Amino acid sequence: MGLELWGGHECTVNRVRNRYLDQTVLSGHQDRPSDLQLFADLGLKALRYPVLWERVSPDGNHKRDFTWSDHRLNEIARLGMRPIVGLCHHGSGPKHTSLIDDQGFATGLADHARATAERYPWVRDWTPVNEPLTTARFSALYGIWYPHTRNEGAFWRALLNEIDATRLSMREIRRVNPQARLVQTEDMGFCHATPPMQAQADYENERRWITWDLLCGMVTPEHPLWERLCGWGLEDRLRAIADDPCPPDVLGLNHYLSSERLLDHRVELYPEALRGGDGPGAYVNIEAVRTVADGQIGIGTILDQTWKRYGRTIAITECHNGCTREEQMRWFDEVWRAAEAVRADGVDLVAVTTWGLLGSYDWNRLLAEEAGFYEAGVFDLSQGAPRPTAMVPLLKALAAGQRPQAPSLKGLGWWRRHDRFFGQVIALDRPCEERPLPATDTEAARPLLIVGPRCARRDALVQACEHRHLAHVVLDARACEHETLAECVGERLDETNAWAVLNLAAGLDGDLAGLAAGRRLPYVSWRLGAPATEPPGGRALLIGSDELLTRHDLQEFADQVIASLSAGQTFRAASNRLAPGVYLPDAANTVLDLLIDDARGSLRLAAAPAASWAELACFIAKEAGLDSFLVEPVSVPRIGSARATPAAWEGPARVMPTLHSAASRVVAGWKLITAGRNSCPVDTDEAAAVRHAAE
Repeated sequence: MGLELWGGHECTVNRVRNRYLDQTVLSGHQDRPSDLQLFADLGLKALRYPVLWERVSPDGNHKRDFTWSDHRLNEIARLGMRPIVGLCHHGSGPKHTSLIDDQGFATGLADHARATAERYPWVRDWTPVNEPLTTARFSALYGIWYPHTRNEGAFWRALLNEIDATRLSMREIRRVNPQARLVQTEDMGFCHATPPMQAQADYENERRWITWDLLCGMVTPEHPLWERLCGWGLEDRLRAIADDPCPPDVLGLNHYLSSERLLDHRVELYPEALRGGDGPGAYVNIEAVRTVADGQIGIGTILDQTWKRYGRTIAITECHNGCTREEQMRWFDEVWRAAEAVRADGVDLVAVTTWGLLGSYDWNRLLAEEAGFYEAGVFDLSQGAPRPTAMVPLLKALAAGQRPQAPSLKGLGWWRRHDRFFGQVIALDRPCEERPLPATDTEAARPLLIVGPRCARRDALVQACEHRHLAHVVLDARACEHETLAECVGERLDETNAWAVLNLAAGLDGDLAGLAAGRRLPYVSWRLGAPATEPPGGRALLIGSDELLTRHDLQEFADQVIASLSAGQTFRAASNRLAPGVYLPDAANTVLDLLIDDARGSLRLAAAPAASWAELACFIAKEAGLDSFLVEPVSVPRIGSARATPAAWEGPARVMPTLHSAASRVVAGWKLITAGRNSCPVDTDEAAAVRHAAE
């Protein structure tokens, strides 16, 4: 049997103080059962799906409501997918309990598990608690999620409560269905370290296995962490778990580009916000991929380590990269190839799971606040309804045992390029060699043809293509000596074997779209203002956009704000003038994503709620840690003719990220510079958007 494709939508219900954040509700999946057909059409063999304790029994186990999951689980089975039912996903239970409730959490979840198994006795695969170690860290060690404790003793208690909840839940489930399987997920990475932090890294590298070690009955007096846990008065509980283990039937390995970390004692090299940790002294815990030269041991090596330690069936139960479209595709394809390679060497690896099918909300802030940051998944909800992205044909190809052929796959992922580093590159001795990936196709990448005169939009597109490692060529009308631009475009398409046309020139949509359609190529036209309401036929998309703010203008404005306030001087900014509503680099990246997705029709890139220059200055001041009261809002007279009101547009629109989002990235670049480091491009959001981006 070949490698299976599994899936799952981000379904976390986490609690921050007295507020619950439900990703199923935020994504609209709560009221959109038609999503399940979209999932099945990908070729999924199994679907991780929530029947969460907090959702079924928010007021306690005496009052359960399975109405929602009744229809969903039956529909999943009808569509030919196996449900892997999750009972607690980064949650801490209903409001009457918590992870550090030694009496009520484990028994309460087990009671919910029994009721769920009785309701669905045909379900075979279960995950009572998703990522116990990760959830315990964020809830009880770092204090980000409820119950917001920040000490090691509470952390270990929370973890053991989750392990007991898993053991008791599976016992109850197997009383109903003796064939039930435990699919135990955990975030799995590796810690690198500068020499003074090596002891802490060694501890964390041992701790990363603790969920599976406990369930397998391996935490006995011989275990490296036995004495540490016993020091918190937990010996009796450890012995009880070891005497009555609950080994996983499938080890669910979740791995992200940010899962490998660097512990660095040189805190002066980093912004203040990155300093701190749960070990002795001050240090920085940061993504190894952004800081360590050749330091990644990689998913293949981690799979090898897992197999050697346990010798049990493995599945990659979450695979996702919160980034631009082609980077999402490149990462999933790389993980899939790594999985095939370890299978060829005898590792019992059964599946790779595409995670976050509908995207996710506010994971860049670790769900600690509702900032409205949406990260697209296999389907993009930016315009409301799920829109298939370029991930869809990639996944369908892999599920069918075929190699995906998207042109954008040819480039290197950012995690394998030299421009990925934040600044100073750290060379460390690696504990083991990274498992080499299978050889990839070395054929030159087909380029994207960008047509149009030199302008801010063209410059932004070229810069975005370079940053995203997308091959491209530019054609300006001035290059056409004796031919029309349309004739020139046709010749260039033939010369370069371009895979798509992106037009910025006005008045040529009919001719250029026809050229692209004749060659069965995607065509995108991008202009200011409203797009044409009647798109030409073929694979054409006409995009319009609201007024654009360039990278240079925002950077210059932020520099002026920071310079004035840093010197203790007042900064005057207009309170009666709105800044342009769409940040040009964001718009350029969105246009490229839509092109790669083969989107069609007409679309407007719409500004988020407007901000005045004074409001933007205040935000920059706060982000930079400066005194925002030094920003003086002023009313300025209008100079020149009034700006024309944009034409009304009743067609589909995509609301772009706010200028506050762009400004926060600019300030992040300034912080890196002031910390004594060379900054990475200040408008890139990959590191912030990747799940578990900071600990």
